Amino acid sequence: MAIRGIGVDVVKVDRLVDSLERFGKRLENRLFTEAELDYCRRHMNPIPHLAARFAAKEAAFKAIGTGLSAGVGWKQAEVIQPGGQQPRLEFHGAALERFRALGGQHTHVSITHDGGLAIACVVIES
Repeated sequence: MAIRGIGVDVVKVDRLVDSLERFGKRLENRLFTEAELDYCRRHMNPIPHLAARFAAKEAAFKAIGTGLSAGVGWKQAEVIQPGGQQPRLEFHGAALERFRALGGQHTHVSITHDGGLAIACVVIES
């Protein structure tokens, strides 16, 4: 297996709080899938979990080399959080096409949040 892409991102949780206070549900629905929102809302404070998913999406778009261009949008990278297991990343639409064009077969995602920061790392392997 070869590494086809790596992406890392850091998000200030307060920055996401400010944006969500300003744009509310409209922003939530633009950035996150229903499954991501459902998972995060199960926590007493969903905001750090949302920030971690935002960081994971940014890291994923860096790993596939597009950022938010070439038809790639926020919901085209989705963090799946099976209960008690490592999170995993799934691509959809144009992001999936780019992932496949890179020869990607596996993704690895690591997310964390602490001290007002959310951090994510994504690795794509063939």
